[in-house]
Amino acid sequence: MSCPPGATPSRTHLVLIPSYNTGPKVLETVQEALHHWAPVWVVVDGSTDGTGAQLQALAAQEPDLKVMVLAQNQGKGAAVLHGLALAEAAGYTHVLTMDSDGQHPAQLIPAFMQASGDDVCRMVLGKPVFAADAPALRVQGRKVSNAWANLETLWMGIGDSLYGFRVYPVSPLLKIMRGQRWMRRFDFDIEAAVRLCWAGVWPLNIDAPVKYLRPEEGGVSHFNYLRDNALLTWMHTRLMLGFALRLPLLLVRRLGGRRR
Repeated sequence: MSCPPGATPSRTHLVLIPSYNTGPKVLETVQEALHHWAPVWVVVDGSTDGTGAQLQALAAQEPDLKVMVLAQNQGKGAAVLHGLALAEAAGYTHVLTMDSDGQHPAQLIPAFMQASGDDVCRMVLGKPVFAADAPALRVQGRKVSNAWANLETLWMGIGDSLYGFRVYPVSPLLKIMRGQRWMRRFDFDIEAAVRLCWAGVWPLNIDAPVKYLRPEEGGVSHFNYLRDNALLTWMHTRLMLGFALRLPLLLVRRLGGRRR
């Protein structure tokens, strides 16, 4: 396996980046990830900004970069699912997901992968550290989702339900996603953490900075306040119903004190 200077190669853990219309920023994100880890896979989720072709051209020069281009936009969760299935088929056991818009700290990839390698049964969750200029609506709004996620798991330890810089064990996450039709769009990050907790995959939280880039810095956001909040409301309704059904098992697990 050929790696850029400083990159850590792995045959079990890969970086998986779903991308949709983030413009040139995705190229910077991918190159930063390649500087720290190999391999790096990108799933271009029906982008119409030309970045699919640009990434494929980059992959022709970078042997540790694999680019998959989906014909139509299917949503973040669907893009991750596509990558997970191929990762499992290729023999990889864990994937680190990161956003393509430059918000996540590529320099922490090796530390997150090391934590995952030290305890392969866990999921490693990034816990965001916000700069002073972070949008207050983003910072405060996620507290509501975090409260719901912790209730739905009886406080098994989800430090942040929305931060997408994470290492997932491939097999249990694939089993969960193939077993139901949700988790295909913006709801992926929250539901993945909650349902993996239900499956007995305990979280390990690691602090990680998050950057909110302004448009002039290349920042892109596809968040739609009404549509995505409606999606999250429906998701938490489903999860609360699932929580009620699983409550006896969750109580036994929590009272047992595992993974404290």
